[in-house]
Amino acid sequence: MKIQESAENYLETILVLKNRRGEVRSIDIANEMNFSRPSVSHAMKQFRENGLIVMDESGYIELTESGREIAERIYERHTLISEFLIALGVEEEIAKEDACRMEHAISEESFSKLREYWSRQKEQEPIS
Repeated sequence: MKIQESAENYLETILVLKNRRGEVRSIDIANEMNFSRPSVSHAMKQFRENGLIVMDESGYIELTESGREIAERIYERHTLISEFLIALGVEEEIAKEDACRMEHAISEESFSKLREYWSRQKEQEPIS
């Protein structure tokens, strides 16, 4: 399923917040992303309608299997690209910002090759 970059960012944020805090509500997403509560509420409604999240009666958000797959794919891209750029000498904050833009644009083929290359490089690192 191809979804828009903003939707990928929302889903990735839900995953990160869930891992960090154990629970996620719309207000947490709004605070993390610096978005208005109405914007987040609208997005969450769309995600529920598209089967990407479920929300309980208390407002706690969980990713569905398809939502989690998208979030994990984007998060993996973000993490790997950040690590790669930092290893090249890019300042950490800049690397993370650049990775956030690149994670959405890179093709599956290019990312797969980057992942393979990075895995080989990490295997060759001397143990400290």
